[in-house]
Amino acid sequence: MNAPHTTDTVQPSAADPNESVPPADEITKKARLVGVALRALRAGPVLILLLLITGFASQSDIFLTTENAGNILAQTVVIAILALGQLLVILTRGIDLSVGAVLALSTVAGALVFDKIESAWVVMLVMVGTGAAVGVLNGLVFVKLKLPHPFITTLAMMSVARGVALVLSDGRPRQGMPEGVRTIGGDSIGWFPLSAFVVIGAALLTGLALYRLTWGRWVYAVGGNPEAARRTGIPVDRVLIAVFAISGLSAGVAGVLTAGRTDAGSPTFGNLAELDAISAVIIGGVSFLGGRGKVSNALVGALMVGVLRNGLNLLNVDAFIQMIAIGLILVLAVWLDTVRERLEGRFRTLQATAQGATK
Repeated sequence: MNAPHTTDTVQPSAADPNESVPPADEITKKARLVGVALRALRAGPVLILLLLITGFASQSDIFLTTENAGNILAQTVVIAILALGQLLVILTRGIDLSVGAVLALSTVAGALVFDKIESAWVVMLVMVGTGAAVGVLNGLVFVKLKLPHPFITTLAMMSVARGVALVLSDGRPRQGMPEGVRTIGGDSIGWFPLSAFVVIGAALLTGLALYRLTWGRWVYAVGGNPEAARRTGIPVDRVLIAVFAISGLSAGVAGVLTAGRTDAGSPTFGNLAELDAISAVIIGGVSFLGGRGKVSNALVGALMVGVLRNGLNLLNVDAFIQMIAIGLILVLAVWLDTVRERLEGRFRTLQATAQGATK
């Protein structure tokens, strides 16, 4: 009589030469090493910023002076404001190429209103409102027309907004801004620019929205997996419209600071500012794939761009070389993001394997 057939799997012993699964302690050791590498990558932007500061300080006696620190902050505030808006868009797997042109349009709109109304509050409201309105339009066009990616929508808006700014201003800068706008954009307390307080306020509000409100969890969910977010009842379309509206509003605020510092509105303001904002967000450590990043990443990235430009200026490095340097750092940041993505997947696999091996 034949023995009954069984389907039991024979577990390989530790002495089995064909053993394919490493021991649990070896897996745990590998997981720890990958975890250390991940923490190093996450701290990378801050470490690079510190290295830049140390390097420029060693080459220039002026770099670490309070006066130069004020210059760096004043030159960085516009990038930082735009980066905070861009952060929200990138968290949802999008991109906003129109912010530089929207900044220019908002300054022109403010200058035109100032010709009729001298109220600083009215002028600032017009500039911020112009940015927010264009942002809402970006979101509506992208969502309602079901375009494949906001790259197309915002690229078109970049051209439209810049063209409208040129038409309204006859292609010329328009001098003059209310005293309140000039104060916010150009004055300082000692060496510390007042415009930096605007960045601090914007960062606190962005952090509150992302970390304390349900809406912030929706933003991360949409960026992590849009279809899954839609199936769980998250209003994906409204979230997308909102992040583009805030990005446009940020461009309007950046327009206020730019107009205040220059005492003018111009259709040429904000040229390539969108690239600075995107670079700051990605260099700061936000994932270009969406769903991962913090307010601190955007601020650190903006400071890195500001410090790099300021330091290279002090060393009399050609402006074209500066563009090359920022471009190379951007490529490096995106590559490090893909490495981090792979390491995180490897880390999760090792953790799961180690837990299974110890059972």
